[in-house]
Amino acid sequence: LSRPIRRTSQPIWGSLYRSLVQSSQRRNPEFSSFAVRTNTCGELRSSHLGQEVTLCGWIQYRRQNTFLVLRDFHGLVQVVIPQDESAASVRKILCEAPVESVVQVSGTVISRPAGQENPKMPTGEIEIKVKTAELLNACKKLPFEIKDFMKKTEALRLQYRYLDLRSFQMQYNLRLRSQMVMKMREYLCNLHGFVDIETPTLFKRTPGGAKEFLVPSREPGKFYSLPQSPQQFKQLLMVGGLDRYFQVARCYRDEGSRPDRQPEFTQIDIEMSFVDQTGIQSLIEGLLQYSWPNDKDPVVVPFPTVTFTEALATYGTDKPDTRFGMKIIDISDVFRNTEIGFLQDALSKPHGTVKAICIPEGAKYLKRKDIESIRKFAADHFNQEILPVFLNANRNWNSPVASFIMESQRLELIRLMDTQEEDVVLLTAGEHNKACSLLGKLRLECADLLETRGMVLRDPTLFSFLWVVDFPLFLPKEENPRELESAHHPFTAPHPSDIHLLYTEPKKARSQHYDLVLNGNEIGGGSIRIHNAELQRYILATLLKEDVKMLSHLLQALDYGAPPHGGIALGLDRLICLVTGSPSIRDVIAFPKSFRGHDLMSNAPDSIPSEELKPYHIRVSWPTDSKAERAH
Repeated sequence: LSRPIRRTSQPIWGSLYRSLVQSSQRRNPEFSSFAVRTNTCGELRSSHLGQEVTLCGWIQYRRQNTFLVLRDFHGLVQVVIPQDESAASVRKILCEAPVESVVQVSGTVISRPAGQENPKMPTGEIEIKVKTAELLNACKKLPFEIKDFMKKTEALRLQYRYLDLRSFQMQYNLRLRSQMVMKMREYLCNLHGFVDIETPTLFKRTPGGAKEFLVPSREPGKFYSLPQSPQQFKQLLMVGGLDRYFQVARCYRDEGSRPDRQPEFTQIDIEMSFVDQTGIQSLIEGLLQYSWPNDKDPVVVPFPTVTFTEALATYGTDKPDTRFGMKIIDISDVFRNTEIGFLQDALSKPHGTVKAICIPEGAKYLKRKDIESIRKFAADHFNQEILPVFLNANRNWNSPVASFIMESQRLELIRLMDTQEEDVVLLTAGEHNKACSLLGKLRLECADLLETRGMVLRDPTLFSFLWVVDFPLFLPKEENPRELESAHHPFTAPHPSDIHLLYTEPKKARSQHYDLVLNGNEIGGGSIRIHNAELQRYILATLLKEDVKMLSHLLQALDYGAPPHGGIALGLDRLICLVTGSPSIRDVIAFPKSFRGHDLMSNAPDSIPSEELKPYHIRVSWPTDSKAERAH
C-alpha cells in the first residue's frame, strides 16, 4: 500500500523553460558571457534575423542530411546543412558526426521557408544557415537515447547519470531547484537579515534520532559522525548572538533501503532568537510565497492549521493530504445498541470506537477483489476487521454482516456520512488510534484505486499546504513501551501549558513542535527549543535516560545566557519533487543514490585495501557464512 508521488503531465520543451527564462529575463542574464558562443540555441527568434551567430551544442537529430537540430541547455534550433560543393567540408562534418556529438557552428539567422515554421518550437520561425562547423567531440553509441519519452530503467539512468542529465526534464528540475534556492537566499538574507553560515560535517554522535554514518579518525577507537542535521550547531549560534541563521545544509542518515529517502539529503535549515511558533510559521509562509515558481498558481497564506490529535482523528495520519475529502467520521453513537458482534466487542472496551470513511461512487469503481484486498490488508497489518456497507446501492456482494444494520441505523449513517447513491462506506471498530490509522491508510489506497479507474480526486496542479501542531512531546519506545523517546528530538520545548506534566504524567505532555505538510507529504519540521539548561538536563537524564556527558557542551552553553530560540528545516529534495511533479526525489537530485544507497555510476560504496585501513586502526570482520565462499 505504498503510495508513490503522483506524476503530473509532462509539459513540452517551450513551457518547461518559460517560467525559468521569464524570471531570468527580468535581469537580462548573459548566458553566453565568457564563452566562445555568441548565443544559446534556445534564445534565437525572428528579432535576430540577419545576425551572424556562433552556437555550441549537441546534435539532437538529423534528417536526410539536409538539416539537423542543435540542442543546448536553453533549447533547440534548426541548422541547415549546406549542399553546395564549396561547403563540402562543413557538410561532411555535420552529416557524419553521430547523434549527440558536440559541435560548434557559425552562420546567419534566416527565416524558415513559408509553411515550414514550427509553432511547437520557441525557435520555430528561424533557422541557421551554416558557414563554418567544427566537431568538438564525437559521440560513441549510447546506452539509451536522450529523449524524455524513451522508457529507461532507473538503474540504467543512475549508471549513466551524466547522460540522463541531458534530458529536458532533468534540466528543468535542476534549474528550477537552483532558482528557488536563490530566491530563498534573497528572502532570508536580503529581506530579513539572516546570516548564511556553514556548520561542520565532521561531528560527534548525537543521542536519539536516526542512525548516523561514522567516519574513522587516526586516534584508536575514536570516530566522527556525519550530522543528521545541524541541530546543535544552530542552537549554539543562537547562544553566540548570531540571532538569525540560515544554511542550505547537507545532512546524512544511515536509514538503509527506503524508497522515499536518500542517505545524503539537503534541507533549508533555519534558526531564530526571540521568536515563537507563530513567528516561525509566518516566516516560512512568506519564504515559500516569495520563492514559488512563476508558472504555478500563487501560494495563498496563511496556511490552515490542525492539531496532531485532529489530524489523526480526521485523516488517520499526521501528514494528511487535504486535496480531497473522504474524512474519517466517528459513528460510535449509531451502533450503541448493535447486534453486530465485533462492533459490540469494540464499544465495550475503554477507548473503543466505531469509525468510517465514505468512498464516493465506490459501488461503481471498486470491484469485488478490491474489497477483498482491503479486508485482507486490514486483517494482516492491523488485526482489524473492515465492514463494507452499500447503504443506497443494492449490491449482491454487500457484506452479510450489513444485513444486521437496522433501518434507523442505516438512515442515520446516510445522514452522518452524507452518502450518495453509488457510495460505499468502509466501517471498522477498535481502539481510537488504531482504527483511525487503518482508515487513514485505506483512504489513500482507495483514492489511488479510484484515480486509476478514471475518477479525478486530487488535482495534480493544486498545492495544499497544512501546518500540524501540538504533537506529543514523547512517545513510548517500540522495543520497550515503558520507556520514553522524543517524538521530534530531545531539544524540543514542551507546550507552556503542559510543563507541569513533565513531573507527573510526561506521556501526556504536548510539545512546541510543528510540521509543514504539502499534499500528504511532510516537507518541513521544527520546534521552539529548550533554552533552560536545568529543564534540558532533566528531560535528557531523567525522562529519556540519555548520557548527558555526550551533550555537556550544549548544556554548558545553555547555562551561559541562552536566548529563547526556535527553528525549522525544510526538506529541499521533497519540496522540489512535489513542485515539479516528479515521481521520485532522485529525479530532482543531480547525483542521487539508488534504492539501496549505492552510487551505480561510480560503484560506491567500495572496498578499501587493508593497508589503507591501518592508520585508522580498523580491521574488517567478514560474516562467517561467506568465509568459505571467499576461500574459493
